[in-house]
Amino acid sequence: MQFRTRNSEDDSAVNLTPLIDVVFLLLIFFMVSTTFDTTSELKIQLPEASAQKRPSAPQKVIVSIDPRGFYHVNGKRLKAPTGELLTLELHRLIGDDKERPVVIQSDASSPVQSLVTAMDVVGQMGLKRLSIATTQPVK
Repeated sequence: MQFRTRNSEDDSAVNLTPLIDVVFLLLIFFMVSTTFDTTSELKIQLPEASAQKRPSAPQKVIVSIDPRGFYHVNGKRLKAPTGELLTLELHRLIGDDKERPVVIQSDASSPVQSLVTAMDVVGQMGLKRLSIATTQPVK
C-alpha cells in the first residue's frame, strides 16, 4: 500500500482573488461616496447707490484677419494687407484716444505674420488695451 505524502508547496499557495475583490469594492465605495464641491463662491450683499448714469465704455475697435491675411477694421476690408494701411485706418478711427480697446480676431489659417503686424501696429500706436479673440475647441 502506497500513501501519498503532502507536498509543502501545495499549502503555501495563497489565493489573492478575494483580496482583490475587497479592494475593488472599497475603491468603488469611496468613489461613489466622495463629493466634490466645484462651486465655491463668495455670497455678498452689494451696497446700494443712486441711479446715476455712468460714462459709457469706449467703443472697441475690432480688427479681423481673414485666411488670406487681409485686414477688416470694424467690418470694413482694407485694400491691401499692409501695416501702413492698418495704421492709417486705426488713426482715423481712434485718433488720440489711447484707452480705446482693440480686439484682434485672426482666422486660424491666416498667416502668422499678419497677426504679428497687427499687434505691432497697435503697440506702436501706444494703445494699451489689446485683446486677441479666441474660441473654445469643439469636442
